[in-house]
Amino acid sequence: MSAKSRKNSDSGKKADSPFDAALWKQSAEIAHGYRLMIQKDPDVGYFGRALEMPMVMADGSTIARCAASTLEALTLAVATMLEQGESPPQPATSEKRSAQINIRVTAEEKLRLEEAAQRLGYRGISDYVRAAAMKEAG
Repeated sequence: MSAKSRKNSDSGKKADSPFDAALWKQSAEIAHGYRLMIQKDPDVGYFGRALEMPMVMADGSTIARCAASTLEALTLAVATMLEQGESPPQPATSEKRSAQINIRVTAEEKLRLEEAAQRLGYRGISDYVRAAAMKEAG
C-alpha cells in the first residue's frame, strides 16, 4: 500500500480522502461486510471484486494487496453512494431474505431497471429495486 493510501491515524480516513471521517468509517464497515471474489490473473497477478458490487474492481500483485485494493475501491464506492443519498447493497452475509415480492413491468421498464442497476454497481434488478424501495420506505 502506498503512503498515499495509508490511513491517516488521527482522522480514521484516507489522507487524501474527500469524505468526512465518519462517512468514510461507515463506508469501510459496510465494504468489509462484502464477500470478496479474487481470481488469479496472468497480467496483474490477482483481480478482485465483491459479490454485492461486481462493477467495483481492483487488482494486486498478491492476494493480500488485491484484497486491500478491492476493499479500498469498495469503500470509495460506498462512500460516494452514501454521500449522494443512495443506499449501497447490503452484504450478502446479512439477514437472510426469505420473503418475496413480485412485480410486473413492461419489457422496456425491465431494460431501464437493468441498465440502472448495472450502471450503479448492483448485482441485479432485485438489489437495485430493494435499495431504492427501502430508501423511500425510510
